[in-house]
Amino acid sequence: MTMWTTHQFYKYHAIGNDYIVIDPRHFTPALTEAQIRRLCDRHHGVGSDGILLGPISDGDGYRVRIFNPDGSEAEKSGNGIRIFSRYLFDAGYVTSDDFRLQTAGGVVTVSRLDKNASVIEVDMGVPVMGGGVLDAAAADSAAVEMAIHGVLVTGHVVSMGNPHCVVFVDDPSEALARSWGPIIETHSLFPNRTNVQLVRVDGPHQLSIAIWERGAGYTLGSGSSSCAAVAVALARGMVTSPVTVTMPGGVLTIRLSDRGSLLMSGPVTPVSYGYLSPDMVLGYD
Repeated sequence: MTMWTTHQFYKYHAIGNDYIVIDPRHFTPALTEAQIRRLCDRHHGVGSDGILLGPISDGDGYRVRIFNPDGSEAEKSGNGIRIFSRYLFDAGYVTSDDFRLQTAGGVVTVSRLDKNASVIEVDMGVPVMGGGVLDAAAADSAAVEMAIHGVLVTGHVVSMGNPHCVVFVDDPSEALARSWGPIIETHSLFPNRTNVQLVRVDGPHQLSIAIWERGAGYTLGSGSSSCAAVAVALARGMVTSPVTVTMPGGVLTIRLSDRGSLLMSGPVTPVSYGYLSPDMVLGYD
C-alpha cells in the first residue's frame, strides 16, 4: 500500500464531462499514452473523458496539458479548464478569485464565482472563423459542404483554440451525433480532425447541442463546443448574448465580452480521489 501513495488521482465532472486530474507532485512516473488510455477506459480503468496533467510551473503561472481518452493531446477544453481550475483552488495552488492559466490553445483567464469555486467562469478567447469576427460574412466564408450518408450537410468551421465544425439540425440527438460525428471528425476537410457540434436554436438566448469530440467520441457536455456553437449562432444573427446552451449533461451560460471574447460559466463537481494500483500504472497483465 505504501507504493500506491505515489500514484494519486483526482476526479471531477462538469456537466457530465468527467476528467481525471494527475498532479505531478503526487504521481511519480511520467504519464504515457498507454497509461492515459488505461486510466480513461470505463471498464478496465477509472473511466473519464480525458486526463488533465498539472499544474506545470511555467514562469510566473501554471500550465495544464489536456489529453483525450485515445492518448492524443488537445489544445483546449472548456470543461477541462474549469475542472482543473477547481482543482487548483481545492489544492491551495491558487487563492485569488481570478488567475491566468496556460493551455496549448492559448492563455485563458479564470474566475471563481462563489467562495467554494463550485461555479467557475473562463474567458475562452475570441472565436476565429473566416475573417475572425462575429458577423455573417465571416460565418459564410467559414462554411463548408459535406456529403454525410447521402445528405448534403453545411458545416461552419470555427476555432476556439481548438477546431470545431458546427452543423445546425432539427434534432441534435445522441443517435445523430454518433452517426454523423465520426464521419465529420475524420473528413478530409479536417486533416487534424475536428470536434463536431449538432445545434438547434430554441430561442433568442437558447441553444441545444449534441457533441462528438475529437479523440473522445460522444460526450454529454463540452465547454469549447458550447462556445463554438454560440459563436456561429451569434455571427449568423440567430441568437443574442447571453446564451444558455443545453446539453445532455447540463447547461452552460455563454456571454459575449466587450472585446469580443466568449465568457463561459457553469458548475464543477468533485467526484472522488484515490490511489492507482501499480498494476494499473505499469500495465501488468
